[in-house]
Amino acid sequence: MSTATPMKKPDWIKVRLPSDPVFWSTKGLVSDLRLHTVCEEAQCPNRWECWSQGTATFMIAGDRCTRACGFCAVKTAKPFALEDDEPERVAEATRRMKLGHVVITAVARDDVADGGAEHFARTIEAVRAGNPGIVIEILVPDFNGKDEAIQTVMEARPHIFNHNLETVERLTPLVRSRAQYQRSLEVLSKAKAMACGRVATKSGIMLGLGEEEEEIFKAMDDLRKHEVTVLTLGQYLRPSLKHLPVVDYIHPDVFARYKTVAEEKGFRHVASGPLVRSSYHAADFRPELDLGD
Repeated sequence: MSTATPMKKPDWIKVRLPSDPVFWSTKGLVSDLRLHTVCEEAQCPNRWECWSQGTATFMIAGDRCTRACGFCAVKTAKPFALEDDEPERVAEATRRMKLGHVVITAVARDDVADGGAEHFARTIEAVRAGNPGIVIEILVPDFNGKDEAIQTVMEARPHIFNHNLETVERLTPLVRSRAQYQRSLEVLSKAKAMACGRVATKSGIMLGLGEEEEEIFKAMDDLRKHEVTVLTLGQYLRPSLKHLPVVDYIHPDVFARYKTVAEEKGFRHVASGPLVRSSYHAADFRPELDLGD
């Protein structure tokens, strides 16, 4: 990776430091239940805001990823064994926090035959049992495109299935370790088909990695062709000098224009802005589905 001096962040990239006692309460709860959050592991710029509102995105299957994507702050290392009681601990956290909407993600676990799919399913089921009526959103790796792994997850009946493209097709080999652009699109469409359409599918793209506008619009079109209806667009922020450099900081006005374009292309819900991340204000989207048990 490049070690060039990073670009100076513009004025619109601002993060509020924690002051609300709810932030520290959330942090204490996560620590008490020995949970990981993508908020911390991926150095999300919104963790101060989200934790101050009593929300968090839980990261299951450990904090060690088997892939080394050029944009991601989660460490790459040989993972530990899956923890059998983790699904119940996540469920307990959602109950204590009185969440109406939870986002559950995971590191890539290419060391496990099913990529961690069964662990995902057990977590979904535990959360539903412990917190009836909660909206369950999952943000999954690609499971190497294995149908049986996707089926395992979908049989647990998540309400929202999120898998990120992360970037445009041309930049995928540079940005995403082992991932494939077309395979990610297929994962999204397979999930929709396996749920007989009774799931909202969602994806996200980072901007500022050197993509061209036409490539962004093509990615939008590709997602719509695969029946994705929820889209997030956010600014890529370099976690360290070992990661891919920021090529450009996208102005908020451009993000606003991209939101309009995406809506015109048929996306039902679009979150677009410099600090938007996959799970940022996730509860603002209410899937038009039967959300009962």
